[in-house]
Amino acid sequence: MAPTIQESESVSKVSNKRFHGVVVPMVTPATEDGHVDEASTLRLTEHVVAAGAYPFLFGTSGEASSISKKEKIRTGSLLCPPFIERTTVYMGISSNCFEESVDLAKAFSDQGAHVAVVTLPCYLALRPDQMRQYFERLADSIPLPLIIYNIPVTTHMSIPLDVVEALSHHPNIVGLKDSERDLERLKTAAAQYKDREDFSHLTGWAPQAINALQWGSDGLVPVTANRVPQLYIDLYNAVIEGDIETADHLQTKTNELSKIFQENRTLGDSLAAMKALLNVSGICGTAMFPPLTAVTTEEQEQLKKQWADYR
Repeated sequence: MAPTIQESESVSKVSNKRFHGVVVPMVTPATEDGHVDEASTLRLTEHVVAAGAYPFLFGTSGEASSISKKEKIRTGSLLCPPFIERTTVYMGISSNCFEESVDLAKAFSDQGAHVAVVTLPCYLALRPDQMRQYFERLADSIPLPLIIYNIPVTTHMSIPLDVVEALSHHPNIVGLKDSERDLERLKTAAAQYKDREDFSHLTGWAPQAINALQWGSDGLVPVTANRVPQLYIDLYNAVIEGDIETADHLQTKTNELSKIFQENRTLGDSLAAMKALLNVSGICGTAMFPPLTAVTTEEQEQLKKQWADYR
């Protein structure tokens, strides 16, 4: 189904903010025995960076909740040195343990990463005042600038926009990555921060990329960009340049490609399907971190055919 382009009160322009553009929430390649596949992680990161996108490791798409702190730090020591001079490196530090998030941020900072991204702890429901205090305390405790990550589908909580607004004035909180599927919220927040040089808005709702950018969002965080980062770079540039016809074509194409591995699948199963598509292109294997499981050989062949047919 073609995207619906809403009327826009704002005009897109190239963002001068540090955090903007296409940020790829990378899957984390795994070995069959449950460790990070370092060679494949480097290969995937190069694939992303070569297209002009920014790598984001250990987010939701990276199965971060299933990977140990030790493994993350070791992977960061491998990943950061080859890329920190070439691009902006985003590192996820989400954890239900506050100390673990702080430790990860300190380690990634030492390795040269540029920004930390964090969700709410998600075991217990939090009041808005507790959300605010959590992010403030974390921002005060880490050496990296912090991007707040709102993703109700996994945390089962939505960070209210008034809480985001209060946090946006903290000197070490530099942006919001918002994956909530609420059109009015997206429109309000994108417009609210479009002229704030010190605070970026990044949308994780890829099917609304055109609208988000037109309303003032600074960038996109689309999981499908693991496989086709260039398409999202082209979409982003088309909107920035005012070529909405091209952007609309690319929005439709990326939406259809996304359906191939997401439609009628759980979030975890869609990540397994994305790894299967990356495997077809020789980037990584299909293994998942427990408790998730890889696709079957039969399913991988179906995905391969569907992708080839659409491309």
